[in-house]
Amino acid sequence: MTPEMVMTIAHEAMYVTLLLAAPLLLVSLAVGLVVSLFQAATQINETTLSFIPKLIAIGVTLVIAGPWMLSTMVDYMHRMFTSIVSVAAG
Repeated sequence: MTPEMVMTIAHEAMYVTLLLAAPLLLVSLAVGLVVSLFQAATQINETTLSFIPKLIAIGVTLVIAGPWMLSTMVDYMHRMFTSIVSVAAG
């Protein structure tokens, strides 16, 4: 295994991780911003108020984007397992 192969695998792993985490993080960020604006407008300073909306939004996001996330991860793992065979053979 060459250093270039290692760097390619590491780069692809980080890319897939970022790709899979992005929808959940962006939805959580957006919901947190909306709840913070609501708290600032109403002057309600309850720290647990943002937890339930974020939890619900992440659950809905997982239901909507879950199949895509799963297929992306399965495709990545399939590529990794087939590359193990080529590295072991060569």
